[in-house]
Amino acid sequence: MTEEVKAPKKEKIPRQKMPEQPATERRRNFQEVPYGYTPELAMHEAERCIQCKDPRCRQGCPVEIEIPAFIKCLKEGDFEGAIRKIWEKNSLPAVCGRVCPQEVQCEGMCILGKKDAPVAIGNLERFAADYQREKGKQILPPKAPATGKKVAVVGAGPSGLTVAGDLLLKGHEVHIFEALHGPGGVLLYGIPEFRLPKAIVAQECNFLERMGAKIEVNSVIGRSETVDELLEKFDAIFLGVGAGLPVFLKIPGEHFIGVYSANEYLTRSNLMKAYSFPEYDTPIVKGKNVATFGGGNVAMDCARTALRLGADHSYIIYRRSMAELPARTAEVHHAEEEGVEFLLLNNPVRFLGDEATGRLTGVEVLKMELGEPDASGRRRPVPIAGSEYTVDIDTAVIAIGSGSNPLLTKSTPGLALNKWGYIVADPKTGKTMKPRVWAGGDIVTGSATVILAMGAGRMASNSIHDYLTMGW
Repeated sequence: MTEEVKAPKKEKIPRQKMPEQPATERRRNFQEVPYGYTPELAMHEAERCIQCKDPRCRQGCPVEIEIPAFIKCLKEGDFEGAIRKIWEKNSLPAVCGRVCPQEVQCEGMCILGKKDAPVAIGNLERFAADYQREKGKQILPPKAPATGKKVAVVGAGPSGLTVAGDLLLKGHEVHIFEALHGPGGVLLYGIPEFRLPKAIVAQECNFLERMGAKIEVNSVIGRSETVDELLEKFDAIFLGVGAGLPVFLKIPGEHFIGVYSANEYLTRSNLMKAYSFPEYDTPIVKGKNVATFGGGNVAMDCARTALRLGADHSYIIYRRSMAELPARTAEVHHAEEEGVEFLLLNNPVRFLGDEATGRLTGVEVLKMELGEPDASGRRRPVPIAGSEYTVDIDTAVIAIGSGSNPLLTKSTPGLALNKWGYIVADPKTGKTMKPRVWAGGDIVTGSATVILAMGAGRMASNSIHDYLTMGW
């Protein structure tokens, strides 16, 4: 009787780490931190996907990318097939692969994550997009026959660009109106070069232009033209103007020179290339002791930017603990690696300054402790009486969110607004109270993530298409 010989157990493939700049080098330059996968690393990582029959990762994606399908293409070395599959649902894969919070969305739902590291879906999406841009055949996805319908998209941010891409594929004519001198919205002015290079944003927008989108920059709707005037020329309008109104702490001393909103600080350094002053003529205070107030991704961007502008100390001052930070784990990790100092369980009380010069010199903070959870589910910070102390700083950046800019909404009768000034829109369709007008992204929800804005754009584009082809 012969013994049954068992086949050797297949060795488990570990998650493939993406190569990146060493922290000691990148903390003083604005070049992108991760280098991206090589084809070999991408195919190796794609092998980890077990091709679930009921893929939960897809359920976690706000734009519903067919994730197992594009990963299967990568595994087989069909890089063109992978990008075609992604384009069916997402016109901005190079952006999403870099800035979306995959750990709580698609990767957070990956079945492998129950016992091991989930498949690196975001890294693979980035690879597919980058490979196509750098080495691909400059293919375009197939478009439906022209419908003769015209849609105006106001705002060239994540939600607006998603609507444009979707409707172009469905055969509609799309005109995009952007207030700034380049399309991209928050992708352009709000996310630093080291996290999302401007060339990537430009390429994604160029992709939409190659598909037929007409992009008009330096066009401030609400000032140059009103929404009602656009309605005379277009069959439908999507409003994706974001929420770019600065929000401050409302504590004494915010008038001192050296106190910035995150909007201004990042716009100056990112979009206007103040980090290369005087080569570019946008000045910015290059503080030596910089404090950023807030705990989200924008706060991490500001604190990491301060280091690159030459700060000796870049602080994150946040009133809760590390466990409650809303920023992505990867962004916090990169900030720590680069030397950002976290002053947690601290709340600012007032800014201090030299009244003669008007310049910021410090901030008084109050120590906190965590109490019971609040409405957000996070433990509420409670002040510790008598624990005030001073931190010497010469620059402060307020990164606690942003509000709705009223320029467009005030000039558009018929739009319903909530108590915060955001547009009221159906959460399943994006329809506003004004006929033939849809809205989505931060102007509806307040500050949120890029991919959630894109998800709102996806729902709105489906509703707009239904209206254009079938009517209300």
